[in-house]
Amino acid sequence: MKRQYQIEQQRAVQQFRRLATEQNPNIQMVLPLAEIVGLLQQGVGNLLRQAGLALMQLVMDEEVKSLAGERHEQHDGRRAHRWGKEKGFCVVDGQKVPIRRARLRTADKREQRLGSYELFQRSGPLQASVWDKMMRGLSTRNYGAVVKDFQDAYGIEKSAVSENFIEASREKVKELMERRLGELRLCAVLIDGTPFKDRQMIVALGIGCDGRKTVLGIREGATENTAVVNGLLGELLERGLDFTTPRLYILDGGKALAAAVRKHAGEAAFIQRCQVHKKRNVVDHLTEEYKADVKKKLQNAYAMTDYADAKRALERLHRELMDVNPSAARSLEEGMEETLTVHKLRVPEQLRRTLCCTNVIESAFSIVETVCRNVKRWRPGDQIERWVGSGLLVAERQFRRVIGHRQIPLLLSSMANIVSKKSIAKGAEVA
Repeated sequence: MKRQYQIEQQRAVQQFRRLATEQNPNIQMVLPLAEIVGLLQQGVGNLLRQAGLALMQLVMDEEVKSLAGERHEQHDGRRAHRWGKEKGFCVVDGQKVPIRRARLRTADKREQRLGSYELFQRSGPLQASVWDKMMRGLSTRNYGAVVKDFQDAYGIEKSAVSENFIEASREKVKELMERRLGELRLCAVLIDGTPFKDRQMIVALGIGCDGRKTVLGIREGATENTAVVNGLLGELLERGLDFTTPRLYILDGGKALAAAVRKHAGEAAFIQRCQVHKKRNVVDHLTEEYKADVKKKLQNAYAMTDYADAKRALERLHRELMDVNPSAARSLEEGMEETLTVHKLRVPEQLRRTLCCTNVIESAFSIVETVCRNVKRWRPGDQIERWVGSGLLVAERQFRRVIGHRQIPLLLSSMANIVSKKSIAKGAEVA
């Protein structure tokens, strides 16, 4: 529910905009050449900043004149009276800069707000500037010393910057979590988790049919358990993601992820377990003398083009591992079929290298780690979510089309054919 002062602010801004569109008065600014030369002594930037402040003052004076008329003159349309001046501020390049503003009172002695001043004072540009600079690696401790352009600027102390970043990052994450997904045409969805402190951030990232990547959502949990993943997928469903469309789901190998995907997408889900995670899990069971050889055999098997050849190579390795390390053999056997989904779908080699693992989302996590490098202390609350969400948005700016994106139509055709055959087989069984 909006408070009274917020309503008055909005009314003042709307009134100022009507003045600009309906009356559209001309504003002239005169600067003596000697003053310009003096300002130029500190560079063109200083001249533009000081001229901008002077222009703001003229804009506010024009609005005052429209509301209260010229000084010492009768004005039939007068809606307010001048009531002196007071100190105020405007937001310029992420800084609060002091200015003098006129005060007005209505006939019933109520404060008349200036729409122009409300626009100059809006915190949105300040918060956006703070968020952008901190995402580029500037810390709250050094923020003021780096960005201060006006000698008497304020609002750039460590605590003020931190407060603005909290509000800005909270808004950014809210926008991310409320994006509508109904119009996205996705050929694949990657779901993976990254640890932060004692938490696990589960992230869903979509690959469009044109090869472009989009962050779909994030969810915080203690582990990659089924409830957390179900919650994430449930949110995606509410925001319009169609789970009935045949799609490749690339997962890190956790059973909770696969179970949650099957629950939401059913037979439209083609699950590809990350081959990189599988190799790592198998090799971690082995002693040093066997690691290199087994890793090479796994790489050779997954590099094969034909599904049958790749499966035979993995089964042969499984038999060998049973004599060397049964735990490693069981690790390889668990979910083996799902590590070969891209082979079964006959995905062309270039695109298969992209979709056989979660490296696409891992690269986004590396950008998140870079963004969060200045955080020295993680606190309870939404701090982790805000930083991870902000880092993912920074990563999204840098996303390019996936390697092999021109081969995506072949993947879509293969998945559609398999789903169609399953539907026909089910119909025959019912008949």
